[in-house]
Amino acid sequence: MSLRALWIIFHEKGENASVRFSRRFSTVEHRAKRLAGSSYVAIPEDNTFLQLLLTELGLSSPSKPYVAARDDCLNRPRSPAVELRLEGKATLWPVLAISQGPLILAGLPLVDIPSESRPPLANLLSVSQGLTFLASLQTFVLGSGGKLDSEALVSRVATLPSLLLQVCPLGTPLDTIPLSGTPTAPTVPTSTGSQKQPAWKTGLHRGRATVNVAVVETVRSMQYGNQSRQDSWDVYGTVTCKCEVEGVLPNVTVTLSLPPNGSPLQDILVHHCVTSLDSSILTASSVDNSDGSAFSGPYKFPFSPPLEPFRLCSYTSQVPVPPILGSYQLKEEENNLRVSVSLKLHESVKNSFEYCEAHLPFFNRNQMGVVDVKVSSGQVDVSKEKNLLVWALGQKFPKSREVTLDGKITFSGSSHGPSDPLCTGLTAYIKLYLTVPDMTLSGCCVDQHSVQVYSSAKPKIITSRELQSKEYYIWNSTGPAPVSSGQMMV
Repeated sequence: MSLRALWIIFHEKGENASVRFSRRFSTVEHRAKRLAGSSYVAIPEDNTFLQLLLTELGLSSPSKPYVAARDDCLNRPRSPAVELRLEGKATLWPVLAISQGPLILAGLPLVDIPSESRPPLANLLSVSQGLTFLASLQTFVLGSGGKLDSEALVSRVATLPSLLLQVCPLGTPLDTIPLSGTPTAPTVPTSTGSQKQPAWKTGLHRGRATVNVAVVETVRSMQYGNQSRQDSWDVYGTVTCKCEVEGVLPNVTVTLSLPPNGSPLQDILVHHCVTSLDSSILTASSVDNSDGSAFSGPYKFPFSPPLEPFRLCSYTSQVPVPPILGSYQLKEEENNLRVSVSLKLHESVKNSFEYCEAHLPFFNRNQMGVVDVKVSSGQVDVSKEKNLLVWALGQKFPKSREVTLDGKITFSGSSHGPSDPLCTGLTAYIKLYLTVPDMTLSGCCVDQHSVQVYSSAKPKIITSRELQSKEYYIWNSTGPAPVSSGQMMV
């Protein structure tokens, strides 16, 4: 994988945006010209690129939430690979972008495909490797604390030119980036036999050996409570590792396992430090029609780890049901809204949450006046802006695994609440926020005893798994709602 260009951008809620660092790799760009031929699209200047990217990410103009070229129903975004529309019909794709707070890291990998084709992202190795590199660069810029420090940001950005010479010579990443603020000199090993320390490894671990493996699954859902609209949901997972093991090139093997009734893992993308894989692991795709004979593990990943935390692999899984099924009904009564909500936790989901909340926003109305609602479990609060109900469900559902909210809301406030071009009339939704420790919907897990480390010292093995929600919506069944015409995209 090679990068045509790299950018680090800083902004304040879309304003005062600036490119803090950029690097273009002329040798890779020469290859891009030869591969694309007459369809070659040049990389725009930094200022132009900045405005195009902010527009595509919805950060350029908060007062203009709708952009036809970006938000039209015919457009199918494939985050985190975005398409920038230049003058005429020219487009720049795939531009990879990851953000944390006011920091955006963007990169343009070289792809050996015709410019007009758009294959699934899972089929493009340069995309997965490019995202891995950007994630490592983000860790380097933010530091080990993971929080943005303005002074540290300036000093770390200043070291990037020399660092990129080591880890990304001529635009081709060799490995992930060290966590330290400046490139460190390689530590001379005391007893490594005939092994030679590679140039990309800037140091060696000294101290107690520890291997930490975490599996995090994220579930998204769109539920309508209407037979004329089909509910949709998907699950994607990531496996992250932090390996503190002595040796120049230590060998570690992590095995992912599924229960007998678990959902097979698909669309698996792996870190480039993985040394070998069973071909059946990489060929499982959610795009293909499943014939019931999908590979169901165990999934073995042998690798020689870098020093810093990294994403070992990511995957998707087609689970039969979402964790919480919901029903949401609104009825207009003069200046009041009659609200009825029912949420049911599926029997296969562990009834123990780190937190679980349901947010009920209301747009294009006056602020809430009288809120008279009753819940069977948890408690309800009204936001300071008086346009949002926050239903805190606590850490457990009752034994029935079902909770309800019923009541009436009067919108008699003295000022108007926020507006939204989509949520007009009875078009409204509930958004669920939940985290369930020690479980995954697919059943995927890492057994401590299955982690193999070939090292002189016996390491401490730490494993964990977690389920979390993202973009989990339940739409009002008595009003119109947006419907996805295809599969939810990762």
